[in-house]
Amino acid sequence: MTIALLGIEVTAQSTTPEFTPGSLGVVTNSEGTKMYKYLKYDDASAGVAGVLGEVAYYHTLDGYKLNTCTSDLSDSVEIGAGVIQATIATETFGWFQISGKATLSIALTAGADGDPLTPTGTGDGTLDVSAAVTDNICAIAGDISDKEIICTFPM
Repeated sequence: MTIALLGIEVTAQSTTPEFTPGSLGVVTNSEGTKMYKYLKYDDASAGVAGVLGEVAYYHTLDGYKLNTCTSDLSDSVEIGAGVIQATIATETFGWFQISGKATLSIALTAGADGDPLTPTGTGDGTLDVSAAVTDNICAIAGDISDKEIICTFPM
Protein backbone atom coordinates (compact mmCIF):
# COMPACT_ATOMS: atom_id res chain seq x y z
CA MET A 1 0.00 0.00 0.00
CA THR A 2 1.35 3.42 -0.96
CA ILE A 3 0.62 6.40 1.26
CA ALA A 4 1.28 9.92 0.01
CA LEU A 5 3.07 12.41 2.24
CA LEU A 6 1.06 15.58 2.84
CA GLY A 7 2.44 19.13 2.98
CA ILE A 8 5.84 18.43 1.42
CA GLU A 9 8.23 21.23 0.45
CA VAL A 10 8.35 20.70 -3.33
CA THR A 11 11.53 22.73 -3.87
CA ALA A 12 13.54 20.89 -1.17
CA GLN A 13 16.61 18.98 -2.37
CA SER A 14 19.32 16.84 -0.81
CA THR A 15 22.38 14.89 -1.94
CA THR A 16 21.29 12.09 0.41
CA PRO A 17 17.68 10.90 0.35
CA GLU A 18 15.44 12.47 3.00
CA PHE A 19 12.53 10.24 1.90
CA THR A 20 12.40 6.82 0.32
CA PRO A 21 13.08 7.31 -3.42
CA GLY A 22 9.81 6.78 -5.26
CA SER A 23 7.73 8.21 -2.41
CA LEU A 24 4.68 10.24 -3.36
CA GLY A 25 3.77 13.64 -1.96
CA VAL A 26 0.60 15.69 -2.23
CA VAL A 27 0.02 19.42 -1.95
CA THR A 28 -3.46 20.92 -2.00
CA ASN A 29 -3.94 24.68 -2.20
CA SER A 30 -5.95 27.30 -4.10
CA GLU A 31 -4.53 25.97 -7.39
CA GLY A 32 -5.91 22.47 -6.68
CA THR A 33 -4.28 19.19 -5.76
CA LYS A 34 -0.91 18.24 -7.22
CA MET A 35 1.03 15.01 -6.75
CA TYR A 36 4.82 14.71 -6.67
CA LYS A 37 7.33 11.85 -6.78
CA TYR A 38 10.67 11.84 -4.93
CA LEU A 39 13.40 11.04 -7.47
CA LYS A 40 17.16 11.30 -7.98
CA TYR A 41 18.31 13.59 -10.82
CA ASP A 42 21.23 12.63 -13.09
CA ASP A 43 22.52 15.07 -15.72
CA ALA A 44 23.52 12.01 -17.83
CA SER A 45 26.20 11.74 -20.51
CA ALA A 46 25.36 15.06 -22.19
CA GLY A 47 25.50 16.97 -18.88
CA VAL A 48 21.93 18.32 -19.23
CA ALA A 49 21.18 20.48 -16.20
CA GLY A 50 17.96 20.00 -14.25
CA VAL A 51 16.12 23.29 -14.76
CA LEU A 52 13.00 24.51 -12.92
CA GLY A 53 9.92 23.96 -15.07
CA GLU A 54 11.46 21.51 -17.53
CA VAL A 55 10.40 17.90 -18.02
CA ALA A 56 12.51 14.99 -16.76
CA TYR A 57 12.44 11.46 -18.17
CA TYR A 58 13.39 8.14 -16.60
CA HIS A 59 17.15 7.63 -17.03
CA THR A 60 18.22 4.52 -18.97
CA LEU A 61 16.46 1.15 -18.83
CA ASP A 62 16.45 0.96 -15.02
CA GLY A 63 15.45 4.58 -14.37
CA TYR A 64 11.91 3.83 -13.26
CA LYS A 65 12.98 0.90 -11.08
CA LEU A 66 15.82 2.94 -9.50
CA ASN A 67 13.80 6.20 -9.28
CA THR A 68 16.39 8.10 -11.34
CA CYS A 69 15.57 10.71 -13.97
CA THR A 70 17.25 13.13 -16.36
CA SER A 71 16.34 15.90 -18.81
CA ASP A 72 18.76 14.36 -21.32
CA LEU A 73 16.31 12.70 -23.70
CA SER A 74 19.11 10.76 -25.46
CA ASP A 75 19.93 8.92 -22.19
CA SER A 76 16.30 8.20 -21.37
CA VAL A 77 13.84 5.48 -22.34
CA GLU A 78 11.41 8.22 -23.44
CA ILE A 79 9.13 7.72 -20.45
CA GLY A 80 8.24 10.96 -18.72
CA ALA A 81 9.15 11.15 -15.01
CA GLY A 82 7.76 14.57 -14.06
CA VAL A 83 8.20 18.33 -14.07
CA ILE A 84 11.26 19.66 -12.21
CA GLN A 85 10.27 21.84 -9.23
CA ALA A 86 13.60 23.64 -8.63
CA THR A 87 16.89 23.83 -10.49
CA ILE A 88 18.58 20.63 -9.35
CA ALA A 89 22.18 19.40 -9.47
CA THR A 90 23.19 15.97 -10.69
CA GLU A 91 23.06 13.15 -8.12
CA THR A 92 20.56 15.16 -6.05
CA PHE A 93 17.16 14.05 -4.76
CA GLY A 94 14.06 16.20 -5.10
CA TRP A 95 10.34 16.33 -5.88
CA PHE A 96 9.03 16.06 -9.46
CA GLN A 97 5.41 16.91 -10.27
CA ILE A 98 3.50 13.96 -11.73
CA SER A 99 -0.16 15.04 -11.49
CA GLY A 100 -2.11 18.29 -11.78
CA LYS A 101 -1.64 21.52 -13.72
CA ALA A 102 1.97 22.59 -14.38
CA THR A 103 3.61 25.44 -16.26
CA LEU A 104 6.72 24.59 -18.24
CA SER A 105 9.66 26.97 -18.58
CA ILE A 106 10.12 26.17 -22.28
CA ALA A 107 7.48 25.80 -24.96
CA LEU A 108 6.23 22.48 -26.25
CA THR A 109 7.71 21.58 -29.61
CA ALA A 110 4.25 21.36 -31.25
CA GLY A 111 0.59 20.86 -30.51
CA ALA A 112 -2.71 22.42 -29.65
CA ASP A 113 -4.77 22.62 -26.47
CA GLY A 114 -6.04 19.15 -25.51
CA ASP A 115 -3.39 17.15 -27.40
CA PRO A 116 -1.75 14.10 -25.76
CA LEU A 117 1.94 14.76 -25.05
CA THR A 118 4.99 12.48 -25.10
CA PRO A 119 8.79 12.72 -24.77
CA THR A 120 9.14 10.88 -28.12
CA GLY A 121 10.24 13.20 -30.91
CA THR A 122 10.99 16.18 -28.69
CA GLY A 123 14.10 17.94 -27.40
CA ASP A 124 15.66 17.89 -23.93
CA GLY A 125 13.34 19.11 -21.17
CA THR A 126 10.09 19.37 -23.10
CA LEU A 127 7.28 17.35 -24.70
CA ASP A 128 5.79 16.84 -28.17
CA VAL A 129 2.42 15.74 -29.53
CA SER A 130 2.00 11.97 -29.56
CA ALA A 131 1.97 10.56 -33.09
CA ALA A 132 1.98 6.80 -32.43
CA VAL A 133 0.14 4.36 -30.20
CA THR A 134 3.53 3.22 -28.87
CA ASP A 135 4.40 6.68 -27.46
CA ASN A 136 4.42 7.16 -23.70
CA ILE A 137 1.64 9.69 -22.99
CA CYS A 138 2.65 11.59 -19.85
CA ALA A 139 0.67 14.83 -20.12
CA ILE A 140 -2.12 16.66 -21.89
CA ALA A 141 -1.65 20.08 -23.45
CA GLY A 142 -3.57 22.62 -21.37
CA ASP A 143 -3.10 26.19 -22.57
CA ILE A 144 -0.29 25.94 -25.12
CA SER A 145 0.21 29.71 -25.36
CA ASP A 146 0.91 29.80 -21.57
CA LYS A 147 3.08 26.61 -21.63
CA GLU A 148 0.55 24.87 -19.37
CA ILE A 149 0.14 21.11 -19.27
CA ILE A 150 -1.95 18.67 -17.24
CA CYS A 151 0.46 16.10 -15.80
CA THR A 152 -0.33 12.39 -16.12
CA PHE A 153 3.18 11.03 -15.45
CA PRO A 154 3.46 7.43 -14.14
CA MET A 155 3.46 6.90 -10.39
